[in-house]
Amino acid sequence: MDQYNTPIICIRPGQSTHVIIVSSPSIACEFLKTQDEVFASRLKTFSAYLTSGYRSTSMAPLESQWKMMRRILNQNILSFSVHKWLQSTRDDEANHLLSYISNQIQKQNSLSEGGLINIRIASQQFCGNVIRKMIFGTRFFGQGMEDGGPGDEENEHVLALFTILKYLNAFCIADYFPWLRGKIDFDGHEKIIRAAIEGVRKYHDPLIDERILTWNDGTRTQEKDELMIATVDNLSNAVEWVMGEMMSEPSILKRAVEEFDNVVGCNRLVEESDIPQLNYIKACIKESFRLHPIAPFNVPHVSVKNTIVAGYFIPKGSHVLLSRVGLGRNPDVWKDPMRFDPDRHLGEEGKQVVLTDNELKMLSFSTGKPGCRGVLLGSTITTMLLARMIQGFTWELPYNEPTIKLVENHEALLLAKPLVTIAKPRLPRYLYPKI
Repeated sequence: MDQYNTPIICIRPGQSTHVIIVSSPSIACEFLKTQDEVFASRLKTFSAYLTSGYRSTSMAPLESQWKMMRRILNQNILSFSVHKWLQSTRDDEANHLLSYISNQIQKQNSLSEGGLINIRIASQQFCGNVIRKMIFGTRFFGQGMEDGGPGDEENEHVLALFTILKYLNAFCIADYFPWLRGKIDFDGHEKIIRAAIEGVRKYHDPLIDERILTWNDGTRTQEKDELMIATVDNLSNAVEWVMGEMMSEPSILKRAVEEFDNVVGCNRLVEESDIPQLNYIKACIKESFRLHPIAPFNVPHVSVKNTIVAGYFIPKGSHVLLSRVGLGRNPDVWKDPMRFDPDRHLGEEGKQVVLTDNELKMLSFSTGKPGCRGVLLGSTITTMLLARMIQGFTWELPYNEPTIKLVENHEALLLAKPLVTIAKPRLPRYLYPKI
C-alpha cells in the first residue's frame, strides 16, 4: 500500500473474489462501525473448517450458529459476573508466575546477582496456564516441571496452538479455489494445520470427553461451566515487546516502577483491583499493541450485500482486511510512528487508559460485530502479566549484551529472537509465593 500511496486497495486473487485492504482509520470506521451489519460475516476458510467446522464465534459466518455461540459467550462465559467468578483462578496463575521466575533465579544459584529469564517462555506459558485453568481446571496436562515451569505436554500444546494461529488466516490458495480442497496441497498448508490440530486435540479431547460424561451423569454441581477458544499469542507478544522496549529505554521502565511504588507500594503484591490506577502500565501495553501487532491484518470480514464505502463500490462477498501495521504506524495519524512512546495514550489526568481504540487508529483486539468478545479478559491477563513482572523483579540486560536488538522476525512480527534478560527480586522475600 505504501508503494501505491493509498489508504485502500483492492486485489483479486480469484476470478470473482475481491480482497480489500484498509490502512485509514476513517475508512476502517466506515467499514466496521458505520456499516458493521454489512461486514459482520466471516470468510469460510479451509483452516477454519478444519479447526472448528465453522462452529466457533470468531470463525463462524453470520448465520444461526454464530448467533447461538455469541449468546452463550456473552451470557455464560465472558459476562462480567463470570469474569469476577474466575478471578481467583487468574490470581493463582499470577502468583504462580512469581514463583516460576523466582525458582528460575534460584536454580542459577544467584539471588543477589539475578538469573536469566526467557520472557517469551514466561509470557506464553502464563497466558496458556490461565486459559487451561479456566477451561479445564488444570494448569498442566502432565506433571509440569518441579520448578513450576511447563512440561513437555504444555510445550507441545502451546507450539501447536501457535501453529494453528499462524496458519488460521494465512493465505491459502484453496480458499480462493475451493475445488482444490482435499485434492492438492500446493503450499503444505493443509498438512501443517492438520498436524497442529491433532496436537491440540491430543490434550483437549480426553478432558472434554470426561466433562461430557460428568454432565451426563448429573454429578457436576457448579453453577456455570465454560468452554471457549482463546488465543495466547496476542497477549504474550505485546508483553515481550513492552519488556524489550523498556530494556532499550530505561527511563520508561523507571516510570513504570515508580507507578507501582506510588500506587501499590512494596509491601503487597499488585492485584486486579489496582488496574484502574495503573494508567502508565496500560499505556505501555497499548503502545506495544500499536507498534508491534501480532499479525499484519485482522481476521477477515465478509460483506453480506453490495454497498458503497468511501465512494467505492464494494460487491457482496468481498473480503475486508484492516492493516494492523498500516493503522498503527500510519504517519498521518501518529507523530513519529516508529518511536515507542506510551505518553501518546495518556489523556487527561484521572481519565482511564483502555487498551482498545474506538476510532480504529490501531487494533489491539479484533473489532466489529464478530470481533473479540474477550476484551475485558484479554486486557486483564495482559496487564497482570506485565504488572507482576515489573513489580516483582528488577530487569537488566545480560552482561555480555550491552544493547538490545529490537528486530522483527522476517516471517512474522514477533521479536526475531526470544527476549532473555536478567531478573532480580525487588520485594521482601515473604511476598513471593511458594510452589
